[in-house]
This record gives sequence, C-alpha cells and structure tokens, in this order.
Amino acid sequence: MKVLIVDDHALIREALQAVLKQLKPEAVIFEASNSRQAMHIVEEHPDISLILLDINLPDRDGFSVLRELRDRYPTIAIIILSSSGDQDTVKRAFKLGALGFIPKTTEREVMLNAIKLVFSGGIYIPSEILEETTSAQLTDKPAARDSLKGLGLTDRQIEVLALLMKGKSNKVIAKTLNMAVPTVKNHITVVLKALGVTSRTEAVIKVGKMGWESSPKSES
Repeated sequence: MKVLIVDDHALIREALQAVLKQLKPEAVIFEASNSRQAMHIVEEHPDISLILLDINLPDRDGFSVLRELRDRYPTIAIIILSSSGDQDTVKRAFKLGALGFIPKTTEREVMLNAIKLVFSGGIYIPSEILEETTSAQLTDKPAARDSLKGLGLTDRQIEVLALLMKGKSNKVIAKTLNMAVPTVKNHITVVLKALGVTSRTEAVIKVGKMGWESSPKSES
C-alpha cells in the first residue's frame, strides 16, 4: 500500500506519518511539501491508495489540486487536511470528491479512526457536520422519514441511507441489513437519484438537513 502526504509543514507530515505507520506498518509513505511535488509523485506512482491533502498549499489552491486528482486519478482515495473546519469548506471538499475531511486540530485517536474508516471504504465526515445532520436519529424522526417516503423511497432504502449517513461502507451496510453488496449498491443508486444528488456525501448533507429542519412540535 502506498500513501502520499501533501503538506508544507514538516512537523505535520511527520505526525501524519506516525499515525499511518501505526495503522498500516507495511505502508510505503511519500511526502510532498507543495502541489508540484505531489503531482510528480502521483505521476510516478499512479497505484497510490490514499492521499492526505492539505487544502492550503504554498504554490496552488488545494481545491484545484483535489479537482485535478479526482479527474486524472479517480481510484485514489483523498482525505482533505485543513486548519479550517467551517462547513462551507467541508462541503466544498466533499462536492469535489474527497472521501474524508480532517481538521488539523483533530485528536490523534480521532484522526486514526478517520483514516481507518476511509481505508475500509467508508466516508469520514467531521463531527460538526454530523451534529448538524443528526443522522443517528434520522429513522426515528417521523417528519424526516415521511419526507423521504414522499420522494418514493422504501423503508429498506431509508435503512440503507441511515447507515450510509453514518459513514458505513457498502460491505458493512450489507452485513448489517443482511443483504448482498450489489443490492446495497442498487439501493444507493435509487436513493441518490431520488434526492437529486450525485454522491454519497451530498446525500448525507442533504438528508441530514431535511431531518434537522423538519422536527415539528407535533412530533412525539
């Protein structure tokens, strides 16, 4: 397994390397301090599995780097690193195809779990976004559930969506709901189409807002 860390601060690269080595001792880790070095390394090693990408690079906007990497190397998982954790920045990163967003203030253990989740095929969304979505209570909110049913989703598809919102991978969803992985994929395709979104993360944010905004007083 090959991993690339892109950050202009040597101490942060060192800290991330220690986290990665704890998680994947066998990993081959590359480092880049700017986008030019990063793109050169990816060109030489297109089989890289994961890139940890700082959004604030000295030579180029990190979002444009993310966009280029997604276009040219769609199979590489990318986690964004940022000193800012504001929701607009987080949402923009996911819209451009990131599979995780880790604020640099994140504690080591949380960072470790975030990277582990992405390695296993899940999506890591920062706690501030998850708190807004109240995803854990999604299926218990009648208003949110009715809104989803109004879009034509079945109870089963809503169950799949609830687990997807917690960042669960297709395999974990399949195991939890006792169904085949291809069936899960089919359900997710239907869910995305019904919501009018193109990615899992857009679905998480959109449905989370539905649940958050529609908590009427009549709910009991």
